[in-house]
Amino acid sequence: MRGSFNGPRPSERRPGTTADQRLLESRGAAGWHHTDAWRVMKIQAEFVDGFDELAELGPAISVFGSARTPVGHPYYELGVKVGSALAQAGFAVITGGGPGAMEAVNKGALEAGGQSIGLGIELPWEARLNDYVNVGLDFRYFFVRKTMFVKYSQGYIVMPGGVGTLDELFEAITLVQTQKINQFPIVLMGVSTWTGLIDWMRDTMLADGRIKESDLEMLTLTDDVDEAVELMIRARDAD
Repeated sequence: MRGSFNGPRPSERRPGTTADQRLLESRGAAGWHHTDAWRVMKIQAEFVDGFDELAELGPAISVFGSARTPVGHPYYELGVKVGSALAQAGFAVITGGGPGAMEAVNKGALEAGGQSIGLGIELPWEARLNDYVNVGLDFRYFFVRKTMFVKYSQGYIVMPGGVGTLDELFEAITLVQTQKINQFPIVLMGVSTWTGLIDWMRDTMLADGRIKESDLEMLTLTDDVDEAVELMIRARDAD
């Protein structure tokens, strides 16, 4: 099933802009009366529709990674294996629904007979959910979409990616660190990709006392799909 939310009113649409951009623009005092109050209703509708669609999902893992990972790349193949292994372990798989690593994970999950969820986002360029999504939703607002990733996941697996992937990773770390959510497993797949970041966090942030050792300990760095999935299984069975 593929769901979507109604787009902005014709008077709001401006080529090359997104709903997030229009929401965050300053339009002066009149903006609240003419557009922002109406947007609150649209934001509420996105939350309600997302909750309604995903409420009975069951155990699920969110997997993040670059939209730019090409088919045939080792990390694409790794993503397929991750999606397949999660599905075989009884998890639904949630991705951003795009191409690259997200597509790979959805492909692995779908071909293994699992639930393959895609949570798409409105972008300035054309985008659509990949062909391996069997439950799909399109969001206007990043913050609504990110809530869905957290609310319906028992853990995160983070493939090599770019700025968006880092955003999701540090969102999860922050929510666990501040006890906004119960601690759940966060796995970084791709030792060669993530080692530099972990070393920097240890040598600068930890060394200067800006984070604690426990903040680093919430991250598991591995190339082993079985290890990653086993961590998710343990967390699920402990609930």
